[in-house]
Amino acid sequence: MITPDQCRAGRALLDWTQPQLAEKANIGVSTLRDFEISKRVPVKNNLLAIRAALEAAGIVFLEDGQPAIGSGVSRRHPADEGIKPEQLTSANDG
Repeated sequence: MITPDQCRAGRALLDWTQPQLAEKANIGVSTLRDFEISKRVPVKNNLLAIRAALEAAGIVFLEDGQPAIGSGVSRRHPADEGIKPEQLTSANDG
């Protein structure tokens, strides 16, 4: 699912405040705050909403066993799209 550490790390990579993530996940700020400090675990729908909001912004969640030490997050970088057709000229078409 998602851990408090992953949530904080993902939010930090995006430079988002707790209110920003709460708004994007459509959950209460207190729900997010309490989750991040391990005070309480939100209901499953809220956990899924937090994860979905972070993933929509480019965060990739690493599960135990993936090429990393333990669970974590990373930021997905957009693939190089190359030169768009409308930008092609005789000078760069080749």
